[in-house]
Amino acid sequence: MKYMLIMRATDEAFAGMANIDFTEMLETMGKYNDEMIRAGVLVAAEGLDDAAEGVVVDYSSEPPVVSDGPYGETKELFGGFYILNVASKEEAVEWAKRSPITGPGFKTEIRRVTTIDEFPQDNEWIQKERAWREANGQL
Repeated sequence: MKYMLIMRATDEAFAGMANIDFTEMLETMGKYNDEMIRAGVLVAAEGLDDAAEGVVVDYSSEPPVVSDGPYGETKELFGGFYILNVASKEEAVEWAKRSPITGPGFKTEIRRVTTIDEFPQDNEWIQKERAWREANGQL
């Protein structure tokens, strides 16, 4: 089963990371990532650019309204994610507990990634997506 570990931090915790030596951060995260690679559970891992560089598309009106980041009253920032292929939610939790980025204001949200097999296989759009995934080596 695949699980997404969503790395979150409060504005204050995220800002505090600016005080950490970048080379030290790469070393710390590199060791954590390597541990998951060696265990054979890491599928993907990406960090995200500063929220101030992003945009929000709000569908509350027609046409949708596009606003530049940051996004008003941000309480938590989504800073990056991991996709793990593990046997259970409990195993995903155990990997999240090993994260080297910890302390007040840091959280990891864990959510199962649904698979294409969970959708009606007789649906034309699911069949098209399955063909695309097969052609691109994703199945």
